[in-house]
Amino acid sequence: MNLGDPLRPKDADQTPGDAAASSAQAWALDVQTGRDLVRWFDSPAGRYVLAWEQAQFDERVVDIFGFHALQVGFGQIDALRTNRMPLRVHAAEWVPEASAADALAEQTLVLTEFEELPFATQSLDLVVLPHALELSPDPHHLLREAERVLAPEGKLIVSCFNPYSLWGARQFAGRVLGKPFLPRAGQFISLPRVKDWLKLLDFEVEGGKFGCYRPACRAQPWLDRTRFMDAAGDRWWPVLGAVYLLQAVKRVRGMRLIGPAWKTRRQRAAGLASAAQRGTPKETLRKTA
Repeated sequence: MNLGDPLRPKDADQTPGDAAASSAQAWALDVQTGRDLVRWFDSPAGRYVLAWEQAQFDERVVDIFGFHALQVGFGQIDALRTNRMPLRVHAAEWVPEASAADALAEQTLVLTEFEELPFATQSLDLVVLPHALELSPDPHHLLREAERVLAPEGKLIVSCFNPYSLWGARQFAGRVLGKPFLPRAGQFISLPRVKDWLKLLDFEVEGGKFGCYRPACRAQPWLDRTRFMDAAGDRWWPVLGAVYLLQAVKRVRGMRLIGPAWKTRRQRAAGLASAAQRGTPKETLRKTA
């Protein structure tokens, strides 16, 4: 895979000591955020979301072909496990010590920030962002970076929590009361907002899906009792799912393949004669000739 230049320092005018201290502080925050996410997704509600998202990613990436695929963040889901591209890379903020050797064997790239991806322009065929936009300090910049590294007709898959849902209402009330249901890190991003960003970056939305309609419960028995709400919500209130997944393709405007001119001079002359018989204006005939 063609790698680009190394990551540039965020503040070039900082001294080496200040830059090292700032980098260490940011790394510590990333590690703490990662641990909070691991802890929450190990809860019954977290496992419920993981199961739904893993099934959606498995179904969508299996038929996406190319050479290079990238998953950005969120190590709790292996979004590329059913994909058959020869090189699949996972960019993570941090790697747990217990699984460091396994992660390196699975081509994990450790990055302190995702707004500067160390990949060449138009070098990837698939980029997956499971909850990466919500955890990014600049989600729009992250989308621009994903657009940069994607090749024309490359695929982008995004998953986020839905703010217009029962879980979104619970998270808003929990933050006001100081007891949020989801991890404190990150922010909810609505589906129309993500679509607007993708449209500005010349992405074309191919499809998507809402899921996880059960109430925001922490206990497994209550999640089991409300299992019927998944089927009911998917039919009666589909846009109120706790999580949504969106798939888009990168379009490059102004490109058109031009084939060779197979017609001979005699065939072109015959075409002009038939056009004259149909009453085509002389100006058009002159331009065509």
